[in-house]
Amino acid sequence: MFLLNGESRHCVDVSDRGFQYGDGLFETIAVCNGRPLFLQRHLNRLLAGCRRLLIPPPDLSLLESEARQLSAGADRAVLKLMVTRGIGGRGYRQPDQIVPTRLFSLHPSPNYPDSYQTDGIVARFCEWRLAINPGLAGIKHMNRLEQVLARAEWWDESVQEGLMFDSNDCIVEGTMSNLFFAKAGILHTPLLVNCGIEGILRQIVIEFAIRYGLGLAENHFNKQDVLEADEVFVTNSVIGVWPVKQLENQCFDVGRITRDIQQWYAGACEEEANL
Repeated sequence: MFLLNGESRHCVDVSDRGFQYGDGLFETIAVCNGRPLFLQRHLNRLLAGCRRLLIPPPDLSLLESEARQLSAGADRAVLKLMVTRGIGGRGYRQPDQIVPTRLFSLHPSPNYPDSYQTDGIVARFCEWRLAINPGLAGIKHMNRLEQVLARAEWWDESVQEGLMFDSNDCIVEGTMSNLFFAKAGILHTPLLVNCGIEGILRQIVIEFAIRYGLGLAENHFNKQDVLEADEVFVTNSVIGVWPVKQLENQCFDVGRITRDIQQWYAGACEEEANL
């Protein structure tokens, strides 16, 4: 199911700058009981990205209305929203008059095994590096070749996620997730000032840490910092919270902090789905 600029169609103009240059942003939103979860947070991040990229932001109430229209009736699904700078000619110069393109699409929810939540996943380190670019750090822009190439490094279905470094060998995130680890009761997550995506669930987990009195450290970390952790988990809006039970040859227990965050997040999702 698609809504392209409010109409039920899916053929985007080939001169759209999203297709030509990846000139746009996207959001991936979990849908439960016909409701897009944490929709306001996703839209706020999208609008912040529009401001950063100098794309005229679409009307927030219109985006909210279309998101709810497409999600209605879906028990569990994934809603994707893309906003591009719109149609433009050849060359990098922006059109004199920018008319953004907005596209919603609804997809089946991925059928991951329950064991990914309960027992944890296997992860690896990726060779492909994230480029340092503070101007684009945090936002979910459409240029994701680094993640595509990092994900192409393995085909082994026993490995569920790859962790990526920047060019200074600081660990940043997973190919599709944000990274957290706990050590001595303190929750750690990489600082995303040079690169990486500031995920919606990452924001929520940080808020949990503050609300429930967990120690929290946002900083630059290396490979050894993660391997010496007591607990490791990854997050995104679709998968939720996945504990990491093995990273390369290092094994981890699914600890109390991870379980608490899973429980807190499940409660937040239930509240969102029943508003």
